[in-house]
Amino acid sequence: MDRTQYLQQFVDETGWYNSIVLGLILPEWIWRPLPFPLQSWLRNYIGGSLLYLVSGFLWCFYIYYLKRNAYIPKDSIPSYRAMKLQIIVAMKAMPWYSALPTLSEYMVESGWSKCFSTISEVGWPMYMVYLLTYLVLCEFGIYWMHRELHDIKPLYKHLHATHHIYNKQNTLSPFAGLAFHPLDGILQAIPHVICLFVIPTHFMTHVILLFCEAIWTANIHDCIHGKVWPVMGAGYHTIHHTTYRHNYGHYTIWMDWLFGTLRDPEDNYKKGE
Repeated sequence: MDRTQYLQQFVDETGWYNSIVLGLILPEWIWRPLPFPLQSWLRNYIGGSLLYLVSGFLWCFYIYYLKRNAYIPKDSIPSYRAMKLQIIVAMKAMPWYSALPTLSEYMVESGWSKCFSTISEVGWPMYMVYLLTYLVLCEFGIYWMHRELHDIKPLYKHLHATHHIYNKQNTLSPFAGLAFHPLDGILQAIPHVICLFVIPTHFMTHVILLFCEAIWTANIHDCIHGKVWPVMGAGYHTIHHTTYRHNYGHYTIWMDWLFGTLRDPEDNYKKGE
C-alpha cells in the first residue's frame, strides 16, 4: 500500500464519523456538499454539544434530584442561574473547541503525525505501550499548561479567570466542566494534539480520548469525591477551585505529587478548610 492509499484510510475513517453524526441529525443534502474539513468541524460541534448537554443534564438530574442530599448537601447544590450561566459560557466556546479536533484530524489525514490506522499495524503489546506513553505525556502537558495558566498573570487574568469564578461548592456543577474562555479550553487540550507528533498513536483512540475530555471535566466539577487512588477526582479538583494553588492535574494525582502541588481532600477536611 503506498502512502496516498494509507492516508486515505484516515480520510475514510473521518468520513465515517461524519456520516454517523451528521447523517442522524441533518438531511444529507445539507452537509454532504460542504468541504470535508467543514463537515468534520460540524460533526465535532454537534457531537460535542450533544455530549456536553445530554451528559450534563442527566448527571445533574441524578445527583441533584434523584439522589438529592445523598451525595451533595442541600446548601451545596448550585442554583439554576449558576448552571445556566455555565451552559452559556460553554456553548459560546463550543464552536472554537470544535476547531481543535478538526485541525488534528486534518493533520493526521495529511500525514503530518505519527498516527497509525489499525492496531494490527503495531500489535496489541506495542499499542498498550504507546497508549500508556501518550497518556503520561498528556498528563504532563496538561498539568503544566494548567499550572502556567495560573502562574502567568496575564493568562490567568484574561483567560483562566473566566473559569475560576466558580470557586465554591454551590457554584460548581458538571456544566462548569467546559465553561472556559475558548482559548483557555483549547490550550488545555493541546497536549493531546502535540502527542500525535511525538508518539505513535492509534487514530480512533485519539478521537475517543478527546471526547472523553468532556465527560471527565464534567465529572471532576460535580464535587463528589470518589476516593479511587490515584484518580484526580472531584474532591481534589474542588480544592483546586478554592485554593487556586493545588491539584492542577487531570486524570491522576501523580504530577501534583511529583511537583509538590498535591493537597489531599482528607487532609483538607482534617484542617477544616
